[in-house]
Amino acid sequence: MKLVIHLKDKDTYTKKYMSDNNVFADAFNFLIYDGEEVIKPENLKTLDTSVLSVPFGSDNTKSPVQKIRDLLKSAEIKEDGENIYLILGLENQSEIHYAMPVRNMLYDVLEYTRQVENTAKTHRKLKEYKGVNAGEFLSGFYKNDELIPVITLVIYFGLDEWTAPRSIFNMFKIKNKKILSFVNDYRINLIAPYELDDKKAEKLHSNLKEVLLYIKNSNDKEKLRDLVQNDKKFSRLERDAVYVINAFTNSNLKIDENQEVFDMCKALLDIKEEGRLEGKLEGGIMSTVKMCKKFDVSFSDTVKEISAEFKLTKEEAETKVKELW
Repeated sequence: MKLVIHLKDKDTYTKKYMSDNNVFADAFNFLIYDGEEVIKPENLKTLDTSVLSVPFGSDNTKSPVQKIRDLLKSAEIKEDGENIYLILGLENQSEIHYAMPVRNMLYDVLEYTRQVENTAKTHRKLKEYKGVNAGEFLSGFYKNDELIPVITLVIYFGLDEWTAPRSIFNMFKIKNKKILSFVNDYRINLIAPYELDDKKAEKLHSNLKEVLLYIKNSNDKEKLRDLVQNDKKFSRLERDAVYVINAFTNSNLKIDENQEVFDMCKALLDIKEEGRLEGKLEGGIMSTVKMCKKFDVSFSDTVKEISAEFKLTKEEAETKVKELW
């Protein structure tokens, strides 16, 4: 029987999985540094994902805007002897989102707005007004104040191709270059199994590689078998990674809550054996029902026969016989 996993469950599994600093850092190193491990897990700090903001003002005529990201972390990076600070946002997608550029742009704008507002609050709290001009005073953001860059990454865990727009420009009907030269574009950063080739995947160093490649190859039994057998990490795959694999491939992998790691190769062999035995059982029931009908055995007696021979409850046997009667 196929395991049905709802969208809410998928979102829960991916959020918990990607919140791990090792996996989170790996994803952004893959995106920004081509796999070089520049962002260190220990230098990530989880931030509040909810944003409630009234852009650049607080009068009663402006309605607050609230949005909640999936994951948001600050990162301190040491690069060429310099400390670089970033805000990294992650959106886990179970389904294709056709307005993703707009959604992510809003998240980023609200984060920049929060930085401006927090800076203004600090100035007011410390009463830093000396030498401030009218423009600085009104905005609360002074000439020498700086923003921290925000980078948002979308990871689409679905098996199919991402067919949605990847930038604001992709969402416009108009293609007039003169007009578009006055419009600011916004593009999304995307990682998806469909687009991940084996060579590129080697630049991932956490089990995110195994998760994405398993999803990508989940419909090809031969490739999947070779993948699991040739990648040693599949013999000790963490539980949260297996949850994500189960959610997006309906693999029906049995998960023991007391286990921290799983042997995926063994799990696939167990499923294969269960399928073989189940097929043998179904074939045996079908043959028995046909034989009973051939010799005019009654429905009720057939149910008793199936129940006794295949060690099923009366209700289970009755259901099987009804399907074949």
